[in-house]
Amino acid sequence: MSGTYFVSPNDFGGILFRLGLALLFGAVIGWEREVRHKPAGFRTNILVSFGAALFVLVPIQVGAAEESADALSRVIQGIATGVGFVGGGAILRESPSRSGSTGVRGLTSAAAIWVSAALGIVAGAGLWQLGLIGTILSFVVLELFKKIEPSG
Repeated sequence: MSGTYFVSPNDFGGILFRLGLALLFGAVIGWEREVRHKPAGFRTNILVSFGAALFVLVPIQVGAAEESADALSRVIQGIATGVGFVGGGAILRESPSRSGSTGVRGLTSAAAIWVSAALGIVAGAGLWQLGLIGTILSFVVLELFKKIEPSG
């Protein structure tokens, strides 16, 4: 693995930049959800993205990612799995509770949480260009595609 991802414990600026990006990426997704009055809004998406970046920074900062790609891979897999539970909570909260109803709601909110985690991973890894592109495209999907999606 190349030295691109390593961040020295003394590189306060680099760490701050990566965590700031995670906050920004999560804020963009969260703002869109908040404006639409969805259960997983601004703070939730910011914290998911920020938390994912923190988790990713640990093996990067201590150099474990340099020694073995498996260390970073395991962290990313854990984030993806763990965030699934948060998304599941958004779905359960939004699903109708009337008996006999089979509707499922909250899938887009759950997906937005998952994307926020991915954007946090990208920010924590220092891949700011990928994160910026991913944030813009995610916003386009959430904001513009809603207008062409059939109401149901």
